[in-house]
Amino acid sequence: SPATAGKLLVIPMEGSHWLSMKEVLAELSKRGHEVVVIAPDSKMLIDSSGMYELKTYPVPFKKEEMEELM
Repeated sequence: SPATAGKLLVIPMEGSHWLSMKEVLAELSKRGHEVVVIAPDSKMLIDSSGMYELKTYPVPFKKEEMEELM
């Protein structure tokens, strides 16, 4: 029998990992799962969406500094 929808907490890494994971999260959301994504304030690729809730937390460096290092 099919599983029931549940809650999913996601703490992704930047880069291609996130790009692949984003599609999976969208599909899980369509199937009724409640998805919460936690990311640092300095996130580069991780963005908000209607498919999941995005929560951020403070870090001691800015997005620009991260982009410069990458």
